[in-house]
Amino acid sequence: MADIFDVIADPTRREILAVLLDRHTNAVHSVGEISVSEIVARLELSQPTVSKHLKVLREAGLVSVREEGQHRYYRLDSTPLEAVEDWIIPFTASDLGAEEIGAQLAEETREFASTVGKVLADTRHRVTPRKWRRD
Repeated sequence: MADIFDVIADPTRREILAVLLDRHTNAVHSVGEISVSEIVARLELSQPTVSKHLKVLREAGLVSVREEGQHRYYRLDSTPLEAVEDWIIPFTASDLGAEEIGAQLAEETREFASTVGKVLADTRHRVTPRKWRRD
């Protein structure tokens, strides 16, 4: 199963989640489900692209699917996002300094954050060594 941070890092998947959230919170659609074709129409993406991203969201537990004949209806399941919320809250809901926040985080959470930071730093900020650069 993919890491939840990897899953929500993709902008297309975040757009799909936003569409599902809109449907979930819309009182007219009390069931909160939306078909793949409706998502395709709202985001103006191809059906295979939407289906590919919905599969990732489904495997991460962020959506559930109901099949009716050849149609698939998706619904948001925000439960996995609680882990993200738990990780973010100390950074956003506290007046404490960085040292105090770090002290409050559990060891496992600190290790996880460190790993995520290292991976992001390795993949986004590759610097060409000075000996290979033309200055």
